[in-house]
Amino acid sequence: MTKEGSAISAEQQVLRRTVELAEIPAPTGQEDARRDLVRSWWQRDGWADVRADPVGNVWARVRPGGEPAVVLAAHLDTVFDAEVDHRVRRDGTLLRGVGVGDNSVGVAALSAVGTMLTAAEGRAPVWLVATVGEEGLGNLRGVTEVVRQTRVPLAALVAVEGNYLGRIATVGVGSVRWRVTVSGPGGHAWEQSSAPSSVHAAARMVASLAALSRRGTGSGRGGRAAVNVGLFSGGEAVNARARQAEFLVDLRASQARMLTELETRARRILAAPPAGVTVEVEELGLRPAGELPASHPLAAAAAAALRGSGLPATFTAASTDANAAHAAGVPAIAIGVTTGGGEHTPEEWIDTAPLATGLRCAADTIARWEGMAHEPA
Repeated sequence: MTKEGSAISAEQQVLRRTVELAEIPAPTGQEDARRDLVRSWWQRDGWADVRADPVGNVWARVRPGGEPAVVLAAHLDTVFDAEVDHRVRRDGTLLRGVGVGDNSVGVAALSAVGTMLTAAEGRAPVWLVATVGEEGLGNLRGVTEVVRQTRVPLAALVAVEGNYLGRIATVGVGSVRWRVTVSGPGGHAWEQSSAPSSVHAAARMVASLAALSRRGTGSGRGGRAAVNVGLFSGGEAVNARARQAEFLVDLRASQARMLTELETRARRILAAPPAGVTVEVEELGLRPAGELPASHPLAAAAAAALRGSGLPATFTAASTDANAAHAAGVPAIAIGVTTGGGEHTPEEWIDTAPLATGLRCAADTIARWEGMAHEPA
């Protein structure tokens, strides 16, 4: 049961809160309404030191102690603005709606997991944090503040991504995002047909960048790299050589070394435009890559918690709040509390049936990690 009311089960309260939160638009940078709602929940739940920090994260302490703390974090922001329908629909055991799994149910679950941990024995302090700036060009602004601040020393960070149940993200996929602007002289499509076109030059660059993608497992040896150009625009008329073109590029890799190599090769492509064309590269975002060995007590605890509930445990790679912790040297993983799909689309959904199991696994992960971390060497 949760502290707010003993008449409903923990999973019922999580589902109610999931719907309430998901129906509030919160594109990156506009998380205020969700932040205020979560703060009101946690105050009613009776948690100590409920507060917002300088960048807009919400904190709550659910278990005191004198040792470095474990933080359970879930992000408030989504990828859609208020122009998209945010109403949540129920379909049997499914909830359908923008952001229900990424990451409304993750945020809604934090307090229930905290309640379970207060009922269990444990030495480490436990904090809940609802973070800002995880999606898109938020550049992990919220969790970066979590690992940078010194008020709460960190022993570990667990990022809760709502629909990750069964997956343990031990590899933090790093990324570099650029805005690339290609400029040229322009001219008439027939009379100056030999003049360089910025659109043509940009298109060739995009094709060359796409060829840099490298398939792999996404974790462990070999790794994986991916290139995506998500937006492309330019030109002035169908019968004019384009004077300007612009595209946004996302470079990703599962290893820090691979990300550095990918960026170097991409910059070489952009640094060799045809004669008469100039290229400007503006960095929009940077997410560090990192990895926690699957043998680390935190990862092993998460796997044991899943298997203890009869679920398979799969180690995966993902880009989550855990990335910032990897970069700061703080042990971190990302886990989930249920299953679902359709992330970053209006057709997103989660299955509510596994939620009770997912909540127990999240709490059990922390309990098992504490036991392993305090075992005699």
